[in-house]
Amino acid sequence: MSWQATILTLFPDMFPGPLGLSLAGRALGGGVWSCQTHDLRQHGLGRHRAVDDTPFGGGAGMVIRADVVDAALSAIQAPEGAPRVFLTPRGRPLRQQDVSRYAQGPGVVLLCGRFEGVDERVLEARGIEQVSIGDYVLSGGETAALVLLDACVRLLPGVMGSDESGVEESFSDGLLEYPHYTRPASWDGRDVPEVLLSGNHAAIAAWRQKQAEEITRERRPDLWSAWLDRRERNEAAAGRSGQSGRTGV
Repeated sequence: MSWQATILTLFPDMFPGPLGLSLAGRALGGGVWSCQTHDLRQHGLGRHRAVDDTPFGGGAGMVIRADVVDAALSAIQAPEGAPRVFLTPRGRPLRQQDVSRYAQGPGVVLLCGRFEGVDERVLEARGIEQVSIGDYVLSGGETAALVLLDACVRLLPGVMGSDESGVEESFSDGLLEYPHYTRPASWDGRDVPEVLLSGNHAAIAAWRQKQAEEITRERRPDLWSAWLDRRERNEAAAGRSGQSGRTGV
């Protein structure tokens, strides 16, 4: 069975979009994953297929109705166990560990909001995860859905050319990735770090680790703090394990 992306949206023509090209596109054509869209407008009410209404309590904008979303969720055929995700700036930040979890499952169901969002009751009733791709507001959830899908599809078996490509990259171990260089060795008065030309794999690995730590500390202090905490916990656990394994003489 291929990994299945099921997207509930008012704009199904936006998919697969850029995911029909490059690695994701080849994987889509090869059956590694599939992209199923479902038009929320099919479940709209009245002659104009209305999917939204004014918010209780007043305020600007419109809200997508709970009954419309519920009907759409009941109509789709998604793989059993596929998580349901609502793309919204109100959600928790999307992390690489979330992407890995989604990619390791049978697929994902993505709900793309518009207007002021979706009635909270259907999100609660249907156990829908709320996820954000960043601290900014988009016109709708479709662009965010494309981002999430791109991150997932590249992790599916056989999509990337090298298995190592998904391991040695930003966020894989909690740090940002080290910088990369290629030919020519000297360009515009700037030389490639000598260690990368040395052929000493241990020295190269140490240099890359140091670079990853320095870049993370400088650019993402939140990730750096979390990484330090995790390292301390691992070292403490290793120390306890070592002590419990000692035997008396």
